[in-house]
Amino acid sequence: MDVALALKLIPTAIAATLLWSLARRYVFKHPLDILPGPPALSLITGKSRLCATFLERCYGRVTRTYGLFKCAVQERVLYVSDPKAFSHIFLKEQHIYEESDPFLVSNNAIFGKGLLSTLGNQHKRQRKMLNPVFSVSHMRKMVPTFFKVTYDLRDVLLQKTAKGPQEIEMVSWLTRTALEIVALCGLGRSFSPVTGDGEEHKFISSIKLLGPLGRGLILVRQLVLPILVKYKIGTGSMLKSIGLMLPWPTLHKMIDVVDTMHEVSLDIFHSKKKDLEQNKDADDDERKRDFLSILMRENAKAEEADRLPDDEVIAQISTLMFAAMDTTSSALSRIIWLLAKHQDVQETLRAEIREAKERFGEPDYDELAALPYLDAVCKESLRMYPPAPFLSRQARQDAVLPFSKPVKTVDGKEIKEIFVPKDTMLTISIHALNTDPEIWGPDAFEWKPERWLSQLPKSVFDAHVPGVFSHMMTFIGGGRACIGFKFSEMEMKVILYVLVDLFKFKLGKQEILWNIQGLTTPCVDRKELRPKLPVVVSRAI
Repeated sequence: MDVALALKLIPTAIAATLLWSLARRYVFKHPLDILPGPPALSLITGKSRLCATFLERCYGRVTRTYGLFKCAVQERVLYVSDPKAFSHIFLKEQHIYEESDPFLVSNNAIFGKGLLSTLGNQHKRQRKMLNPVFSVSHMRKMVPTFFKVTYDLRDVLLQKTAKGPQEIEMVSWLTRTALEIVALCGLGRSFSPVTGDGEEHKFISSIKLLGPLGRGLILVRQLVLPILVKYKIGTGSMLKSIGLMLPWPTLHKMIDVVDTMHEVSLDIFHSKKKDLEQNKDADDDERKRDFLSILMRENAKAEEADRLPDDEVIAQISTLMFAAMDTTSSALSRIIWLLAKHQDVQETLRAEIREAKERFGEPDYDELAALPYLDAVCKESLRMYPPAPFLSRQARQDAVLPFSKPVKTVDGKEIKEIFVPKDTMLTISIHALNTDPEIWGPDAFEWKPERWLSQLPKSVFDAHVPGVFSHMMTFIGGGRACIGFKFSEMEMKVILYVLVDLFKFKLGKQEILWNIQGLTTPCVDRKELRPKLPVVVSRAI
């Protein structure tokens, strides 16, 4: 297929898809129409994600809402925050409720065939190879590196506060720290040291641009790319050429970013492969312990049926960097903001850290994990404010989804399950389940670290929430659970251990707002694409 033909087919395919969607919307009845729910907001923008609390209070744990584009293929969306439904979606029938086509297609275009862009047996094979890489035994050996990089952040803040309190934009520093930690622990190399004043490495600047650029290309990611893949219009290189022909600077920048990430990932892979071949006879103590080295060594020894091809290993490089940066910096930004708001909690945490510092100095993995109040602050923040409050899933076949409690239909009947047709899109509200008063009690919407210092309510255990982390869904569950959640948790604890000991954080004059665009990020102006968290930092007495 040549470019001229592709240019003719693209608008035809989009128009046909939208017309079929309109017919389905206004002519055919849908099984989800029996559920109550809010109306779509307009013909083009079906909804900007409505507040999970509003939806649940008005319509319950299961409701019908509309997709991002009311004209798009999946105009009706099943909104879910029911624990029994979650068990089916993430555990019992996880092969049915998979990542959506827009998610997979856009991630494949950006990262290649990595964990975030594969399905079925291909994804299982990657998880099987990667799970041991993120074991606690490997994590224990990473903690000194966490501290080493965090000490660089400490030195930056000490320099900035040498003459007294200063308002400091913390997101950029937390992101820089998170990227350096994952670069050293994940890939075995440094790109842009936290204290470095030179030009930022092109790989790091590209990774940082993914989120802001992606938000500006939501039409491409959610509508155009999935249609092109579905109808097999054009090759990747052809679509790239077409994209560069369009007068769309944001798209051009995204193409440059993806090219840069792939170029650097290839270089890292070949360099690592050469290094491993030269040191294949080294004893265990001399071998490199970064995640990529471990993965490539284990992959080389694996049976042929389990072995990952080179392109899938290469795809994990940028996937790892992006996933580890975004979620951790988002969570840490929220915790810093919460501590700045709640000075009493900050003081209590500081006292625990200083007592631990007298006993351990620089604690190891187990000593850090055993600090109860630090653990409580992290868990409560992740419960109340998950970095990704919503997820999407797509039914890969017809299914029946059960609920833990009956749901009232629009005609007043009660149902305990609903038929979910193939290709139905689901919005999974992590935030709503994490803050459900029937599970967490009447204070579910309050940020209370103390709740983790005593026995949790019986209702928490009875809910059987299928998450991998502390009865919540923040790191998901099942075969697509966050593979690096222990890494992220330990990274947060190390950074807080170092910073809260030495620095006091207070809110500044600017109000901090929180954008929800996939991940939750702080800002002072919703029109700005880049996140910002200006807080007043001073030396702690």
